[in-house]
Amino acid sequence: MMTSGSTAPDLRTELLELARATAEEAAALVGAGRSTAADQVDTKSSPVDVVTAVDTASEALIVRRLTDARPDDGVLGEEGAAREGTSGVRWVVDPIDGTVNFLYGFPAYAVSIAAEVDGRTEVGVVLNVATGELFTAARGRGAWLTAPGAATMQLHGSGPVSLEQTLVATGFGYRVEQRRAQGAVVAQLVTEVRDIRRNGCASLDLCSAAAGRVDAYYELDLKPWDHAAGALVAAEAGLVVTGTEGRPFAEPMAVVAAATIAEPLVALLERLH
Repeated sequence: MMTSGSTAPDLRTELLELARATAEEAAALVGAGRSTAADQVDTKSSPVDVVTAVDTASEALIVRRLTDARPDDGVLGEEGAAREGTSGVRWVVDPIDGTVNFLYGFPAYAVSIAAEVDGRTEVGVVLNVATGELFTAARGRGAWLTAPGAATMQLHGSGPVSLEQTLVATGFGYRVEQRRAQGAVVAQLVTEVRDIRRNGCASLDLCSAAAGRVDAYYELDLKPWDHAAGALVAAEAGLVVTGTEGRPFAEPMAVVAAATIAEPLVALLERLH
């Protein structure tokens, strides 16, 4: 087992290519299942926190492909996959991030696959099933967007000059009490920034920040599969990836922001929460 600071370049390449190929295969499955997605729907943490049969089928496909290719790796998936490995590599998988969007046909739902080596994310792939946009990152190699019909482009985020000119994305939890508190924060935040966006897919929100489509994104209580791939894409695009109150990213607050406004945005979020 290698240390996290010495991940070999050829290993990163291998992991990235496997993640990309697996995400593309899973996206084809998810896309094919969209028209019948509402036929088999269950709930999880609340009546509005849903999971479909396509979610579970996508996760099963992803886990099978990853472990067939690398049988000694571990896996952590949103829909229950939990496998200990011996290689030092663990895959963190969201088979459909944005399941509600998927149910409604709102074009922001993604397959998200990250690879950790000795606990540090080294590779991330987020594929928007609805649009075909593929966001990829490998540690130290930058973040990239491949869109249908367009040349692959490197991502560099944005650079707003002030909070007043900052477009901020966020998301809400599923419990009523949590949403009430988060809505109260947004009601105050919206008067301090350019505007708010709520897309319903954390992995794509992180990638949107990397692409400069929004200037910042924050959310409470994300799970590892929500952010593992997208946070690496954001970091490799040069964004500040941090928590609040001196805590690590996503413990419990996840913040990604353009470097020009990261400090005042974090301070504002700390004040409002």
